[in-house]
Amino acid sequence: MTTQVDNINNRKRIFENKEKNTSVCLGPVLDLEEYVKKDWWKRIFNAYYLKTDGDVVEDQKITEFEINFFSKVMQFHQDHQILDLCCGQGRHSIELANKGFKNIFGLDRSRYLIQKAKSNAKKCGVSCKFREGDARKLPYNPDTFNFVLILGNSFGYFESINDDLQVLKEVFRVLKPWGKILIDITDGEFIRENFQSRSWEWIDKNYFVCRERSLSLDKQKLISREVINHVNKGVLVDQFYAERLYSKERISELLEKVGFSDINFHGSITPESQRGQDLGMMEKRLIVSAVVKKEWTNIKDKEKKTKKNTVVIFGDPNTPDIIKPSNKFDEDDFYTINQLKVALDELNEYNFSYLNNHATLIQDLLNVKGRIDFVFNLCDEGYYNDAKKELHLPALLDILKIPYTGSGPQCLAYCYDKSLVRGIAKELEIPVPEAVFIKPEEKIIDLPLYFPAIVKPNYGDSSYGITQRSVVKNGEELLSAISEIREKFGYDKPVLVEQFLTGKDLTVGIIGNSLDSFIILPIIEEDYSNLPPEYPKICGYEAKWLPDSPYWNIKSVPANLPRDVIEIIENCSLKLFERLECQDYARFDWRLDTKGNPKLLEVNPNPGWCWDGHLAKMCNYANISYKEMINKILDVAMRRIGLI
Repeated sequence: MTTQVDNINNRKRIFENKEKNTSVCLGPVLDLEEYVKKDWWKRIFNAYYLKTDGDVVEDQKITEFEINFFSKVMQFHQDHQILDLCCGQGRHSIELANKGFKNIFGLDRSRYLIQKAKSNAKKCGVSCKFREGDARKLPYNPDTFNFVLILGNSFGYFESINDDLQVLKEVFRVLKPWGKILIDITDGEFIRENFQSRSWEWIDKNYFVCRERSLSLDKQKLISREVINHVNKGVLVDQFYAERLYSKERISELLEKVGFSDINFHGSITPESQRGQDLGMMEKRLIVSAVVKKEWTNIKDKEKKTKKNTVVIFGDPNTPDIIKPSNKFDEDDFYTINQLKVALDELNEYNFSYLNNHATLIQDLLNVKGRIDFVFNLCDEGYYNDAKKELHLPALLDILKIPYTGSGPQCLAYCYDKSLVRGIAKELEIPVPEAVFIKPEEKIIDLPLYFPAIVKPNYGDSSYGITQRSVVKNGEELLSAISEIREKFGYDKPVLVEQFLTGKDLTVGIIGNSLDSFIILPIIEEDYSNLPPEYPKICGYEAKWLPDSPYWNIKSVPANLPRDVIEIIENCSLKLFERLECQDYARFDWRLDTKGNPKLLEVNPNPGWCWDGHLAKMCNYANISYKEMINKILDVAMRRIGLI
């Protein structure tokens, strides 16, 4: 029998194996409930879930049967707005779309499953609007949907019953008057009396899973443990989770408490497992529906939106800027700012004012504090136009307790250091090119084991210090390139000598935040076809700042990439977005090696917002206008801040 000492040792082993980044099996444990994390649902719904539960959730016949049954119960019409809440990999949404339903929306907290849903819908040639989000805070307006479906036993995961109640309140809010909810939920009374305390099954010829189950101390949840194994690799995952057991009476009480009416139960369903083995919580499920009897949300309340008082902060046009060729703002800069102001002028929900005098900025912000809702921080030049002080602006706003758009000082500090970002990427198992880090005081330089290479300032942005001479083919050119960065650009900080990748030059933009839906913009590539062949294919300082350079004619076009490469770039960029604490919008630069493998180059939080920049180009290919791009950035920022 396990003892308390065993449990302490188990927890110690978890910590030690996390340090080693290896899988661990705890062996026998005394109390399953003790190992369930409060937010277990954030991690468990991944590729392993689709393996262990694939006999049900990946069975097309089961999905077809369920949708036919639910359609009969609910009497869907093809023009109805239907939300598949906690939609997983989108099996029910896609089946509805296959049957001709036009307005299908899916939302799930699992990024992996949402990406899978989007991919599955594309393969099936159907249109469903999938997005990542939290069921307790739905990103939809009141009175939006005719039906909300919570299917496949996707209710009752949260630690507190108040969170389950909040989900139902949100469903009530987004349903139209006389709209309906349908919940497909495990029969708690049946499972409480009939669950299998231990089982194991073969998933396929290589994988098998061992399960343990017990009731929670209060008898209100079923605690489950899954140990997923590979015949050759051993234990892959040892995971714990808990699901609340609802009886007919208890789920009815919850629905009534929120305000639902006409609560009806439509029997139960039991799927037939492809493997004929342990169904767990899916073994017997109740089907319950209810109606929202409410008035339409007052149209005046809907339309009556108080305009948000917003201050826009720019770089200082009266202060030198060493990044710019003339060391100061020029006509192109003022034209870019004017284009932005034209777009902002068309956004009727805001009152905009502008600050760009950095000498008086602190006092100016103190003067408006309390009279503005937030700051639209577009000062990517940095405080006093000093790029290394870009983080000072959000730091100042944090000190003054003024909310703002874009990433905070910690993120900007991370991403200003290219070598640090490389290390974080490696930690996340994201591929990066080989590189050598050279400190200013180093007199003897170890030559890289690879050529060609590219020489970059380790600190900086806007391609400062990166020219055609930065791409080097031998040691002599390397020393010359380092000297140019030091002498011509006056850069006296560490230098990064990075393997120069000769494949496609790519960038992808992301707008959004983790609790809301991410918009992943189309990946674009640099078109170097008009560049003379003797010039290295880079989008450096000359391409961004020197109109007389051959690089000025580089164009950005939609990237033509294999699906697996797109998925690697998108998924890795999302991982970095969260790990680096990006907010609202960011851009990620990638390049392919000679074998077509993508490798990360840089991460750009608060990327260029100008009308003809890379972010705007990606938006254009996604049929998002410049005005809409700006509006989306403002919208996701306000949602994060809590203003909407």
